[in-house]
Amino acid sequence: MNYSDYNQIVKDTCFHTLYKDYRWQPLINLVLQNKEKEEAHFDKILVIQLDSIYNEDQNYRKQLDSIQTKFGWQSTEVQKLWQVINLKDSLNLIEVKKIIDKHGWLGADIIGKKGNQTLFLVIQHADIETQKQYLPLMRAAVNEGKAQASSLALLEDRVALGSGKCQIYGSQIMQDETGYYVQPLKDPRNVNERRQKAGLGTIEEYLQYFNLKWNVEEYLKKLPELKMKFNIKE
Repeated sequence: MNYSDYNQIVKDTCFHTLYKDYRWQPLINLVLQNKEKEEAHFDKILVIQLDSIYNEDQNYRKQLDSIQTKFGWQSTEVQKLWQVINLKDSLNLIEVKKIIDKHGWLGADIIGKKGNQTLFLVIQHADIETQKQYLPLMRAAVNEGKAQASSLALLEDRVALGSGKCQIYGSQIMQDETGYYVQPLKDPRNVNERRQKAGLGTIEEYLQYFNLKWNVEEYLKKLPELKMKFNIKE
């Protein structure tokens, strides 16, 4: 009864067959009331700012798959797109750092779920030193219910790899001329236990997005070579 994602429910085509049901409009009205109640304490200015930053962060990344498929993952077109993405990331980071440094890691109760996710995405896409700087703050935010544990897990993986260690949850995927693969992973046999604690699905489910099948025995054979490739010391 507290569902509040009004935009999603009115746009989702799965519900079109319910539109003529006499119960549909009262339901929509209730969702709208929930949305207005939830947003009553929002910082509207920050919500709008973070919504714009989210679009800048995601719009060009959404083009990557189609351009890679069309021109190849090492093509000039892909490299030019990454140049645009990196520029947008650097500009977004300036704004997000200002917000976090002034207000702390704001929760969804102040900036909405999308705004809260935007803070994570921009830090996730920043340089390793910035990631290290804000990682403790995000850990504290998770403990306070102001950030998602599943998002923190992804940041933990990036910081681990950037620090010359194996990732913990298997979230970081790399691509070369042979296709996608999982970057060096700690204790691969028990990765799903760690993922479950962080609120993530299984690694088998995650890798389906990249058309990969998880074979832990094969991965363990390749792991020493991967560690050398990424200069992992542990």
